Amino acid sequence: MDMSFYTAAVGAEQQQKRLDVLGNNIANVNTYGFTAKRPVFTALMYDFINGVDNAQLQRGCGAYMSAATTSFANRGTHQTGRPLDYAIDGDGFFALWDPATEEYSYTRDGSFTMSEFLIQNEQGENETHWYLSDGMGRFVLSNEGRLIDVEDQEKEQPVGIFDFINTDGMLSVGDNRFVPVEKNGQVQLGTGKLVQKHIQASNTDLATELVGVIEAQRSFTYALKMVQTSDEITTTVNNLR
Repeated sequence: MDMSFYTAAVGAEQQQKRLDVLGNNIANVNTYGFTAKRPVFTALMYDFINGVDNAQLQRGCGAYMSAATTSFANRGTHQTGRPLDYAIDGDGFFALWDPATEEYSYTRDGSFTMSEFLIQNEQGENETHWYLSDGMGRFVLSNEGRLIDVEDQEKEQPVGIFDFINTDGMLSVGDNRFVPVEKNGQVQLGTGKLVQKHIQASNTDLATELVGVIEAQRSFTYALKMVQTSDEITTTVNNLR
């Protein structure tokens, strides 16, 4: 089978993966705190051919979607009037702590609520405290890394804002949450401004996503046409033998 057949088949498969990423972005255009992803393509295989004056020219043999990077671009906030909703005007993340797994994660989705947590007092008795949380058992942290005891939810809480020198490649763990990897560096205080009674808008740009869908669909169609043409050529050659 000719190499063009496999190159086209791989191309069609990768464009389908691109469509999956773009489709997910479009589906979450109205999801608060959602951060859009961008497909990244890399050469699948390549070799070199001799050009003018024996210059080595790279010849690719297809491409694949190596990753889907996350865009943390800020596209504004929506006013909700709900006192436990928080947004970040600028760069940064809210920090969440999961007492069950001891895991720290970071998010821009500030649609918080209150969860009870038992604290043992000096007399050894358990006291119920209500702390700011994401409603999934994870507690929101202050700038000092402490849980936020909510006594008056109408009052602005000391919600911490954190950031990293480099946010590229942060690992998505679901629910619009991310955890840092080695190249992101150490967590530090963020420079963004806390805004109460607002929530982060999805940063999906619908126009950009639709353009990407059209491009991916055309590329997918061309790749399938190349598969068909390659197969027809191979069949014709075999019939001549």
